[in-house]
Amino acid sequence: MASAIEVRDAQRGDAGALVALWREMTTASGHPQRLPAAPTTPAVEVAVGKHLDDPFGRLLVGVMDGAVHGMAYLRRTAISPLHDDFTVTVEYLHVSDNARRHGLGKALIAEAAAWAEHENCAHLAAVAPAIAREANRFLARLGLGQAGVLRFATTHTVRRRLAAEHAPNLLALLSSRRSVIARRAQLQRPLPVDPTDAADVSYPAEPESADR
Repeated sequence: MASAIEVRDAQRGDAGALVALWREMTTASGHPQRLPAAPTTPAVEVAVGKHLDDPFGRLLVGVMDGAVHGMAYLRRTAISPLHDDFTVTVEYLHVSDNARRHGLGKALIAEAAAWAEHENCAHLAAVAPAIAREANRFLARLGLGQAGVLRFATTHTVRRRLAAEHAPNLLALLSSRRSVIARRAQLQRPLPVDPTDAADVSYPAEPESADR
């Protein structure tokens, strides 16, 4: 018997299941480990309430046999800063391991496509980790080709790396310091005596007892 599948907007009562899905997603193989840690259940309840009132975003949950086993976040944005066309982007698409291969992922993508058509968006995009082979094969079978790679880091990390890029090159600095030390050593060496100046050199007189 086929499992009963439903896709709907997340409600505040789904907060606990969403936290569990987020933990599973951030620890699953193929997903970036740089994603933020799982939020608290009360924080998710507040976030879900905001998404319910957002005309440009939807937080979906996939329900199978009465339990939440999947999630996806939809964003409606301009396709580029130079175009008037809008696109719907699917982010944080995840289905729990014990609910895969039952059509839940397809149902989430189908809801995203239906919302895109309703909002007159001619394009649909999906974000997936580059090393998540199964997720990328799944999206490719649905006609979604790769258009770029999304990279993620903390603001502090990027600022630190930018500062390092502008720091003096260490090898060039060491080479310059070695050259300065070599020049200083050369200047401190005594000058060689010219043999032609030997006549001008005076020597102390020999003591009278030198031959005794």
